[in-house]
Amino acid sequence: MFLKKHQLQEEKLANFKVVTQKPAGVTFDLADGQYILERESLDPIGAEILTIDASTEEEFIAQAKDADAIIARGRKITKNIIDSLENCKVISLGSVGADTVDIAAATNRGIPVTNVPDTFIEEVADHTMMLLLASFRRLNTMDQMVRENRWSEGRPLLSEFPRLWGQTIGFISFGHVAKAVAKRAQAFGLHMIAFDPYIEELVMTDYGVEPISNLEEMLSRADIVSMHAPSTQEVHHLMSETQFKSMKPTALFINNGRGPTVDEAALIKALEQGWIAGAGLDVFEQEPPDPENPLLHMSNVILTPHVASASQRMAPETRRRVGKEISLVLTGRWPKSCVNPSVLAGADLKRWQPYSMERGPGSG
Repeated sequence: MFLKKHQLQEEKLANFKVVTQKPAGVTFDLADGQYILERESLDPIGAEILTIDASTEEEFIAQAKDADAIIARGRKITKNIIDSLENCKVISLGSVGADTVDIAAATNRGIPVTNVPDTFIEEVADHTMMLLLASFRRLNTMDQMVRENRWSEGRPLLSEFPRLWGQTIGFISFGHVAKAVAKRAQAFGLHMIAFDPYIEELVMTDYGVEPISNLEEMLSRADIVSMHAPSTQEVHHLMSETQFKSMKPTALFINNGRGPTVDEAALIKALEQGWIAGAGLDVFEQEPPDPENPLLHMSNVILTPHVASASQRMAPETRRRVGKEISLVLTGRWPKSCVNPSVLAGADLKRWQPYSMERGPGSG
């Protein structure tokens, strides 16, 4: 009797329907499918989470079309899905990047898309510096020499390169991650320059970074180029043959941002032809990469498996933020972060923040 009464109470409380794709296989951050952390914010407003076990987009649409909110996880939220939604008020991402959601389609429908542009910035900045230092000091080559009993070859090789102090690092995009990297890079004595047409020059100079208005000019001056641009159509293959040819033959390329911002074939050619000296990559155009991808077999490339944001803190914080953002919108308030902030002006939502949250696709 008590169980039946409890079930009726839960049904009565289900004021909102939140849907998400059931992931294929085991996912480390889903709390056994119970969504306990997301529900910290969703249970109090009577929002239930429905996990959809759909193998096709049509199956997903059939169960999601009347949803009040979507957690964009486990499936790309395409224009077809978005256009089928009858009542959706918010699409929420647990990541900085928003490339798994058709932002244009969501904007056209007036649906805010939220992300977490500030949750794991420090981890990505640390990882950027790790790849930078490992690439500059040829860590993989040094490690191999020790393992292969080539001890005496290490010092002569590194003696061919300049010291890191005084080298120039160039940032492509100067959002949260690049700012955090700039703080770290300054401690290593690096001169810093940046290209980002959407960030005020005074923001860069506050971080000790010299603004450069032309990408090719920045590339030609940098000894290390660090890519931080979000994955949007505007910056798709922003780094291609022309750009790599603009770099110094002694320069290194670091990418902890998004794979599609780089024309991978051009990067491979740049490394093979000696247009640049090496690369440190956490992201690829295809993930995981094909085992035959030449990048996997180059001694002047250091690779990690898209793990820059990973830490013990990352999953719980992003999951809580997803729940909080959905709760804010479903109760008539602006989200803390919004990838397509133009929709907020016309939305029937109340702005409650006392200060700007630096919204927008460049905030990562």
